[in-house]
Amino acid sequence: MRHRVAGKKLGRTTAHRQAMLRNLTTSLIDKEKITTTLAKAKVLRGFAEKLVTLSKKETLHARRRVLRQIHDKRVVAKLFDTLSARFSHRPGGYTRILKLGPRRGDNAEMAVIEFVEAESSAKTDQETKSEKGKKKTKRGRKRAAAASPGRTVKKKPAKKKATKKKTEKETTKKPKKTSKKKTTKSATRSTGKKAATRSTRKTSKKS
Repeated sequence: MRHRVAGKKLGRTTAHRQAMLRNLTTSLIDKEKITTTLAKAKVLRGFAEKLVTLSKKETLHARRRVLRQIHDKRVVAKLFDTLSARFSHRPGGYTRILKLGPRRGDNAEMAVIEFVEAESSAKTDQETKSEKGKKKTKRGRKRAAAASPGRTVKKKPAKKKATKKKTEKETTKKPKKTSKKKTTKSATRSTGKKAATRSTRKTSKKS
């Protein structure tokens, strides 16, 4: 029987496989999200999550055990400072795998492996909530005020001024002056006609 054989070989030797898992874990902790094949992602998940549980201890011995696998001190510092505090309340399952489908060329199944509680997603959720709160229009506020009893909606003063100006303009229109002028002109015309008729009558009598 095949005793003490756990995991997949992935078509590599032991040294090559361990080096590959160390490199993938380093990039996963640094970027918090990487794209790889589905077979590699499944093997990487168990390897990376064991290092996260070690970082929760926050002891010198645990840090040295992690440094055996990850040789980048900056990435190890991020693991012990940020990720251990983020997953302190979580007993396991720090990563998730999302399938992407076959790859062009060799038709290999691709997947995305990422940490469950990402900082970027939490920030984007807060930003979207703040933007939604700011985007409340005046119409919505008016409707809410009208729906609630005991509240009256105030009208805009600009509209009142405009109506007042319109009423003043309507009262002080100029057709009255034009009508007076028309009446005076018609009166003068009528008087001129009467005078002309009188003069013609006088001349006819004299003749």
